[in-house]
Amino acid sequence: MSTIQIFDPALCCSSGVCGTDVDQALVNFSADADWARQNGAQIERFNLAQQPLAFAENPLVKGFLQRSGQEALPLTLVAGEVALAGRYPSRSDLARWAGIALPAAEPQSTGACCSGGACC
Repeated sequence: MSTIQIFDPALCCSSGVCGTDVDQALVNFSADADWARQNGAQIERFNLAQQPLAFAENPLVKGFLQRSGQEALPLTLVAGEVALAGRYPSRSDLARWAGIALPAAEPQSTGACCSGGACC
């Protein structure tokens, strides 16, 4: 299984619920990353404010920052290759990269008169 590495911008916490402004994208990603880990994904996260050496010691990440700046973060590497930049991966992204099957979506009911795919 490939390791998924997320290089976060400078954050006070990785959950997105610190401070006065909640970052919903970060909250969603944190939940999706936890789900993926529980299903066997290998995910590593690095915070620019707390782990700057991880950024400086990785030539790919260092080059990305030199070209694009920290405003272009987050950066996602899968097996050491750039997979995504500028936004956090979705649950389906994480599942695809980690080889995890997503559960089938629940069928939605359209009303009591519908059955067998035909509606009145």
